[in-house]
Amino acid sequence: MAASTSSFLQLPGDDDPRRREIREWLEANPSPSPRALAERGLVAPHWPKPWGLEADPILQLIIDEELKAAGVSRPGNIIGIGWAGPTILYAGTQEQKERYLFPVLSGEEIWCQLFSEPGAGSDLANLSTRAIRDGDDYVVNGQKVWTSIAHAAKFGILIARTDPEAPKHLGISYFVCPMDTPGIEVRPIIEMTGMHTFNEVFFTDARIPAENLVGEEGRGWELGKVTLANERVSLSREGALWGQGPSARDLVEAVKSSGGVDDPALRQRLAQVYIDGELLGIIRMRMLAAKLRGDQPGAEASVRKALADDHGQHIMNLARDLAGTSGLLLHSGPGGGGLWGHGFLFAPALTIGGGTSEVQRNIISERVLGLPHDIDVEKGKTWAEARTAG
Repeated sequence: MAASTSSFLQLPGDDDPRRREIREWLEANPSPSPRALAERGLVAPHWPKPWGLEADPILQLIIDEELKAAGVSRPGNIIGIGWAGPTILYAGTQEQKERYLFPVLSGEEIWCQLFSEPGAGSDLANLSTRAIRDGDDYVVNGQKVWTSIAHAAKFGILIARTDPEAPKHLGISYFVCPMDTPGIEVRPIIEMTGMHTFNEVFFTDARIPAENLVGEEGRGWELGKVTLANERVSLSREGALWGQGPSARDLVEAVKSSGGVDDPALRQRLAQVYIDGELLGIIRMRMLAAKLRGDQPGAEASVRKALADDHGQHIMNLARDLAGTSGLLLHSGPGGGGLWGHGFLFAPALTIGGGTSEVQRNIISERVLGLPHDIDVEKGKTWAEARTAG
């Protein structure tokens, strides 16, 4: 039997007043609009009021259970809700919060993330996109790449270099970037799945209002780390494809419904991915227990993402092998259907997007194992030394 959240934590029962309050609201609003969910604080209940409910983890889990029981889904805006919103909450002005957060939560305005560049992927702080102050605007020139849903986004979170003379981590600023700004060109990158999720984005004298600066000029690297920490939590949920799609449990159920498998090697691999999936679930519950104690998640987000990305690839590779010769077809997999074929083709991206596995292991080695920091070859200093010197 698949373990549930309640198996790890004993949640309050039906008589709990918090559960009754949420259930009664859902009964009175059986098909709530995304905006209604946002204004009730149910999209990101851990956010502060008025955008959330300042919910502790137990209340968050209660809300999750009640939404699922009522058949109500939250709006889909993963970058806006998961990454941009928390950063604006952390460092944005009151005007920025009032302008952007409710449309983020309701999914009315879709967001993308303008971080990676052709020469600054794993070493993100090596970015070269420039933002030069000119009166009430910043003039932006440069290129971003692997920008998910940029073609559909109304806004992007952009990091760009505003001080080329500062140590590379200290000369970066963070902006809200309207994607319809003149001088911004979005070019599609077609994946081998045949789909179009990623894009290249080019900036040619694009003018972004100075009021769109988030936090202080030159402190964007710190905000970028806030965004990335939220990203890694979002991308390491149960589903094999960055928290979405099928899980190891789904694969096991698909194989069972198809009559099982006799090959001992495949059976062993199936057992192993199931075990790995359960271990990742336990790590997730440990992170939740830490939040219940009042601890803030740190490098464990990188631990779980590094494990989850490899795990997702193992699931999809096994699904292909279980499909046999039909695994050569896109619309194939255990039990039929195109999800597994698509997943196999998409899986190589898992250990790259959202911070490569190498980056995650660097973070783990430094922050968990206490190994020396990476050396900034260009400056001949560690990041800690560069920050102190700056």
